[in-house]
Parts: sequence; C-alpha cells; structure tokens
Amino acid sequence: MPDWTYHPLRGFAATLLGTRRSQRTALRFIGAVGSLPGGGRLIARMLGHRHPPAHLAGDVRGIPVRSRLGAVVPPSVARDAMRALPLVGAGSIWVTPVSLADVPAIREAAVGRRVPLVVGSDAPEVAAALAADVDAIGTVGSPDVVCVTSSSVSAAVEALTDPSAVVLATPSVLVEAGPGWFTRVFEAATPTSSPPRHVGLDPRRWPAWWWGLLVSLGMIVAGLGAAAITLGPVLLWYDRDFLGMGLDELHALNHHLVPFLRHDRIAMAGTMIAIGVLYAGLAVGGIRRGWGWAREAYLASGWIGFPSLLYFLGFGFLEPLHTAVTVMLFPMFLLATWRAPNRPQWTVMPDGPEGERRKALVGQLMMLCTGASLFIGGAVVSVVGLTDVFVPSDLVFLNVEADALSPRLVSFIAHDRAGFGGALMAAAVAIVLLSAWGWRRGESWVWWSLAAAAVFGFLPAVLVHGVIHYTDFLHLAPVFAGVVLTATALTLARPHLCARLR
Repeated sequence: MPDWTYHPLRGFAATLLGTRRSQRTALRFIGAVGSLPGGGRLIARMLGHRHPPAHLAGDVRGIPVRSRLGAVVPPSVARDAMRALPLVGAGSIWVTPVSLADVPAIREAAVGRRVPLVVGSDAPEVAAALAADVDAIGTVGSPDVVCVTSSSVSAAVEALTDPSAVVLATPSVLVEAGPGWFTRVFEAATPTSSPPRHVGLDPRRWPAWWWGLLVSLGMIVAGLGAAAITLGPVLLWYDRDFLGMGLDELHALNHHLVPFLRHDRIAMAGTMIAIGVLYAGLAVGGIRRGWGWAREAYLASGWIGFPSLLYFLGFGFLEPLHTAVTVMLFPMFLLATWRAPNRPQWTVMPDGPEGERRKALVGQLMMLCTGASLFIGGAVVSVVGLTDVFVPSDLVFLNVEADALSPRLVSFIAHDRAGFGGALMAAAVAIVLLSAWGWRRGESWVWWSLAAAAVFGFLPAVLVHGVIHYTDFLHLAPVFAGVVLTATALTLARPHLCARLR
C-alpha cells in the first residue's frame, strides 16, 4: 500500500487490529499483491517507483545489487519482509539476530526471493545450517553497513554517498516513514541538472514538454471557444442542419430545451479548460523537469480523451469544429508523449515537519478519492449518453417524457452527453495520476494545477445549474461533494506542496 493509504489509515487499522497485527497485515498485503501476475509492476506504479539511480548499484557481501539501500528486520517478519520490501525498493534484506531456532523460518523466507538475503548471526552452527539457503552471512555491525534509525531522507542519501556503504532501514524507520520511503530516497539521490529555459524557433527541435504545452493551450482555447458559442448562438450551422431546426423552433417545442443544452455544453467547456490546465502542469512542471510519471499521466489521460471523438459513430453526428481541434491537437499529443524524459532535472526539497507531511497525505487520499469519483461519474455519463440519454431529474426539469422528443434531438443531446463523459474521464485520470505520483514537498505546480482545474471544472457546472434553475439536490450532490473534498484536500496539502526553501 502507498503512503497515502498507509499513514491516513494507520491509526484506524491499529485500533481495529492492534498495532503489530496491522503492521504485519500491511506487509502481507503488499506481498500478496506482488505475488499476483503483474502485481509487482502494479505496486511500483502505485508508489510512483522508478529504478534506482545507477550510482546506487554495488555489491552486498560480493553479490551484485541494483541498490545498496536495503532493510534490516527480525526473523519473526523475515518471510513477509522478503515478499514485500523488494517491491517497494529494498535492494537487499538483512535478517538479524538469527538463532538456530529461527533456521526453518529463514529457509521459508528465502524461497523465491527477489533480492539477496543476508543473515546476521555469530553462531557457527547457524552459518553452517543456512549456508546453502541464503546469499551471505554477515553482521550489521560491519564498518561498511550503515543502519539508519531516522526516517530522514537526507540522512539516507548522505550515507549512500560512500560507494562502499550498504544502507539499511531499521524496522522503526519502515514503520514511521511508510512504504514510499525507498522511492523518496531514490529521487533525492538522483543526480539532476537545471531544466531548460529556452526553446528555439525550429519545430523540429522542440522538446516533448513544449508540444505538451501547445496541446494544453489548444484545449484551453477550444474550451473558451465552446463556452463563447454556448453563451452566444448555442447552435452553429451544422447543429441546425442536423436538428432541422433553430433556437426559435426549440423554444417553441419546449422552453427548457435551450437552457438544458447550455448546461451540458458549459459543463463540457469547463472540463476542457480543466484538462488544458492539468496538461499544462504536467508538461511544464513534470515532463520538462524529467519526471517520467508525468508523461505517463499525460499519455493515459489523452488516450481516454481523444478517442471520445469516435462517439459520433453511435449518433451519426460529426462536429466539424470538434473534429478539426482533434486533428490539430492529436499529432502534437503524440509528439509530447512519444518518448519518456531521459534527463532528471527536478529539485528535491529537504524533509519538512512530519506533521505537515501527514496532513498532506490525508489530502492526497481525499484528492485521489475525488479523481476516482469523477472517473466513475464520467463513465456513468458516457453510458447514459450512449443508452438512455436522460436521467430522471433531466425529464423532471424538461417536464417531458423522453418518447415525446424527436429521435434527432435525442441523438443530439446524447452526443453532447457522451462526449462530456469522455472528457470527464480524461480529466479524472489526469487528476488521479497527478495526485498519486506528484505529491511532493515543494511541488507547488501540482497544487496550482489541481486548484485551477477544480475552479474551471466545478464552478461553471455549479453556476449554470443555478442560472437555469436546474437545482435537483441528488443531481448536484456529487458536484458539491467534489467541491468539498477538493477544497479540503488542497487546504490540508498546501503547506507541504507549496513549501519553499528558507
């Protein structure tokens, strides 16, 4: 489990299961997930884990390891630690002190190990009994072994500067810091350079992040354009051609229809602007500075959003402007995400107050819940748009039965709804992945990206419902819940995300 569930839920789990049992449960949960096909990769992705920097490679008692950062645990948790801790970044596991009575447990722990297992014991009979089962016999008191007893990332990074040192996290560090500690040490230990400041005029030399920024600006302009059309003429020529009627005819048919169309389209426009804001943050704050996860978040969101154009196949209504924007932006999107960033150019701030980080982790969990809820909401809107089109509160607002509306009008509304659902899912994926992987001290761009996206995503939706008097409580409850969750999450996280060097 990542830090954003481990710390916020730790007290509850300890109350429910007891402190020691809850800690063992956390280890076993990670190990169980990691034992599933693709489970190790899933855990790494949840933690935002990347490979340790090359200079942390070395050897442990003559055995090559990818990382000299490991953990030391007692025999009682050896089996669970061997299955769980390598998945979160431990390069070796040391078990000490081991007595003859612990030999069966150590043999069981050694089966199927992913990293070297070193046993600490001064007893010759233990060494003889385990010589064929473990990778080495050693002691944590050796000069080349450093046991860190503080969860400070800086202390671990400093210890790793000695290329011959093996740095081990003690159980107290693992308990207090959480499973994301290894990743935070890797990031802080990664050699970095300054991010680029200038972009030339030759498009052939433009970096990926610049193309990503252009896509984001295109989304923002398209969203503003959609809002202007909605607040102005509402229908363009191709809309009128498809419907076979204009605004006057719609008013004559049902005086609620035009406001209803406006409310769907304003919500869509706000979501487009929110996506643009999120993409701008991922491009400039993430991809430009070499964060590989930012490119993956951008990629995942885009591959959900752009294919939503294909919804027109279900309605026979292809919007020329929507198509033109997609055709223009999609090649830029490919250029922005074609290759992963290859040069780390980020800056890791020193550790701050632990209480500040714990509050931020609660905010992170709330932000992830918000993003997940938005994704579910977007999926529901898409399904409704592709099937029933209307929810009961829509028909109450329109004061009409769905069968009374012309098939063309229903298809027109369905097209808008399904497209909005696709855009909402794309925004939600960006929110979830940005919140899961970008939550670091001093990364103020993460806070501002999420805050601005929330303003553009929620505010137009709330205002337009009030203006047209579509105020059904159950219909708006998810929106208000999202506003409260987002505001609370960002308030809790602001001191951590927006921290500055002093």
